[in-house]
Amino acid sequence: MTIKEVVGELKTLQTKVSEAWRILDLDKKLVEAREIESAMNQQDFWQDAERAKKTGQRFDELKKEVAVWEKLRRDAADLLEMAELDAKDQSVSLREDLEKQLLILKNEFSKAEFTLLFSGQHDSGNAIISIHAGTGGVDAMDFAEMLMRMYLRFCEKKGFSTQMINESRGGEAGIKSATIIVRGSYAYGYLKSEHGVHRLVRISPFDAEKMRHTSFALVEVLPEIDEKAEIEIKPDDLRIDTFLASGHGGQSVQTTYSAVRIVHLPTGLTVSCQNERSQSQNKEIAMKVLKSKLAKMYEEHQAKEMNKIRGEYHEAGWSNQARSYVLHPYHLVKDHRTEFESKEPDKVLDGELDDFIESYLKWSRSK
Repeated sequence: MTIKEVVGELKTLQTKVSEAWRILDLDKKLVEAREIESAMNQQDFWQDAERAKKTGQRFDELKKEVAVWEKLRRDAADLLEMAELDAKDQSVSLREDLEKQLLILKNEFSKAEFTLLFSGQHDSGNAIISIHAGTGGVDAMDFAEMLMRMYLRFCEKKGFSTQMINESRGGEAGIKSATIIVRGSYAYGYLKSEHGVHRLVRISPFDAEKMRHTSFALVEVLPEIDEKAEIEIKPDDLRIDTFLASGHGGQSVQTTYSAVRIVHLPTGLTVSCQNERSQSQNKEIAMKVLKSKLAKMYEEHQAKEMNKIRGEYHEAGWSNQARSYVLHPYHLVKDHRTEFESKEPDKVLDGELDDFIESYLKWSRSK
């Protein structure tokens, strides 16, 4: 590569960084970060601990995102300046070193560019993920727990925080259902690709004859809607039930009726929360999830979308499959929407989902 070619590539990269800065609206995010920092310096900021915690998390997310692109912009400008000087004065050539630095910078840009695939209205926010065991008996409940662990491992690797708000254990093994709030920058953007029916094929560990079994689980992913969002929920449209929170194996773990189930009568949407200590906390979280479900439904404006997110969900069967995990007679994980495959199901089930997510985002963007 000649020094002129290095200069040309650096100018192209600089243009791409500037365009990404515009698309991600980083000037606005810089202003927001400064406003939050100013608010955090006020004496009364820490009086509301919950609000302070959320604001602090938002500040950290903004700082982290802006810092990545500020570094790319600064490094591209510095490297371009060096390359242009080298092009003018070739008495001491820096071309080889500049080529190495250019390659490093292009790799850093490629990693950061991933966020440009998040173009949805709620992509940058938090997510609510629900997992329901489908057909397949105890194998399906075990599979549902495998998926739950997969998502928790993925969130751990991404640095997302998770809050289990509802978990219904299976009698013999696994879970009947679970709902988790995932908090972190672009949590919904990452996890929305998981929405749909997941299928597992394996030799069942619960079958004495060691026969091959197929089981299903349904994964629902919703954006966590901001509390300020104007979603009208009339008190008369709700039925609120309270019940004893249950622990592992369905055993009661409390003597008070702290668990809450809310049914939105006009739509049939149902939300439960039992993992907080008090009934009021469980009710608050359940209302937040219900609000997210209603917002999602209203945004879609199509009757068929209602079936994807309603409390009485689709039966998880052979149709409407998002992904298959085959552990026998061969090893394969395949996304049926994008056709992307991996022959390492152990890694996928341990939370290595980036390649599947990237292929889904590119596929959905091209539709």
